Amino acid sequence: MTIRSIRTRLADDPDVGAGNVLTARLALGLGLDEPLITFDTPVDDHAAWQPFTVRELDRAVRARAAALHGLGITRHDPVVVYAGDAAHHVLAFLALARLGAIPALLNPNLDGERAARYIAGLGAAGVLADPERQAGLRGHDQGARLLPPIAELAQGDPEDAPPPYRHWSGDPVAITHSSGTTGMPKAVVHSHAGLYAAIRHRSRLPRPQGQERMLSALPAPHAATLIAVNLALSSHTRLAVLSRQSGAGVLDAIERWRPTGVVGFAATWAELAHHDLAARELDSVALWWNTGDCAHEVHIRRLIATGSRETVTRAGRTREPGSLFVDGLGSTEMGHSHFFITHGPGTERYGRCVGRPHAFVDCAVVGPDGEPLGPGEVGELATSSPTLALGYWNDSATTFRTRIRGRFLTGDLMYRDEDGYYYHVDRAVDSVELGDGKRLFTAMSEERVLAACPDVADCTVVAVRDGERVVTDVLLILATDADPAADRSKQVVAALDEAAAATVRQVLVVSGDDIPLGPTGKVRKVLLRRRYLDSVAAR
Repeated sequence: MTIRSIRTRLADDPDVGAGNVLTARLALGLGLDEPLITFDTPVDDHAAWQPFTVRELDRAVRARAAALHGLGITRHDPVVVYAGDAAHHVLAFLALARLGAIPALLNPNLDGERAARYIAGLGAAGVLADPERQAGLRGHDQGARLLPPIAELAQGDPEDAPPPYRHWSGDPVAITHSSGTTGMPKAVVHSHAGLYAAIRHRSRLPRPQGQERMLSALPAPHAATLIAVNLALSSHTRLAVLSRQSGAGVLDAIERWRPTGVVGFAATWAELAHHDLAARELDSVALWWNTGDCAHEVHIRRLIATGSRETVTRAGRTREPGSLFVDGLGSTEMGHSHFFITHGPGTERYGRCVGRPHAFVDCAVVGPDGEPLGPGEVGELATSSPTLALGYWNDSATTFRTRIRGRFLTGDLMYRDEDGYYYHVDRAVDSVELGDGKRLFTAMSEERVLAACPDVADCTVVAVRDGERVVTDVLLILATDADPAADRSKQVVAALDEAAAATVRQVLVVSGDDIPLGPTGKVRKVLLRRRYLDSVAAR
């Protein structure tokens, strides 16, 4: 067996997609008894951190497929998966996909009341949940039957599993949801071909250093986790999937499992920045791989100063201190990061640069009329790619509202430079018009504050319109050794551009508990703005 033969043969098979990678991998008959997928909790007869081989994974999936088939689940049935352990999400996804059903993965951090309202909008055939989430749903009308507790699916007989469903490229293969920072999460439906398109592209490229043994610090119900699992199956990459993404938990997992690469969201890198990384054993890590929102420069620099990577010198191959960080920009709807840039010791292209588009992406920065803008002009990202989701489940109005001339409008405000590099300045919903052609960009303001204030671990900028004026509060989370009594107002204001600086009302030191987060760890700026407006109204 060679890893290259697995990658090439799966990439070259047009019938392989996100719904049948495990089946296709078994059919190759290569490396079936080597350890591949690891979970951080006990599942079936496996202890926590005991890896599954491909053959063992298939048996666990067939057991669940048999149990689900016995419950009447069949082709194109949406079935909600709502559980705390990553193992339940991954195994349920694979089992439901085998049946041709549509797993609708739900973040376990979503409370029972909001979860029930979200589920009710899906028209689901059933809900798979662990006992804690089942209890949270009681008293709420989710409009779908509760299936037996999700762990009981393991009691199915693998020999009773029906033959694998034969997927078509456009078949819906999963429903995941947006971050929910602006309200109720949106249900996003992915296709068999779309959720595999980026893996097919990557499988035809040399495997990057650090992908040999990957730790996933992604939320288990996210589309990115499904991509990570299918990438591991397609490239024979050892993968460990974490159930929780706290900074301390990720660092402990790195020390325990010794990955060569770690994949996660920007929120996790921010949490890692709160820790003394030099005191942790991170030398195994050659690659940090970010997806979703782009990461902040200060967090990237702290990470690439750790770990070690292999380099080639005149004396041969050697291992040097320092790691690489692959940044980009993606979303649930985009189906994969559409941009990429690699940072390492000595690189200097920051300032919220997300790099250049992948080869499979056709994108433009457009104005309100949908026409492309020139270099240096800020507009909304409109992008097209085979990775794009099919749209929003049971919401054709939003699906079509976010499309223009064959491209998806992401809601991200960006510009590109003369060299073809793209820069992210804010989410459209979080930016504020200041008049005279000026606009306040909260994300770019946060980037500047973090770069100017080394004793600040994280920063949130909240801008609201109060009558005729715009008022901005800057919320700082300090590093552990920072002086909380120090006045940083002048330093913060000096870091901002002139228009943004003129709107600053106050600079506040806060704790992490003061910042409301969505289920995926993103700051809920809409809620912060509402809190401010409510406080003004109460005066």
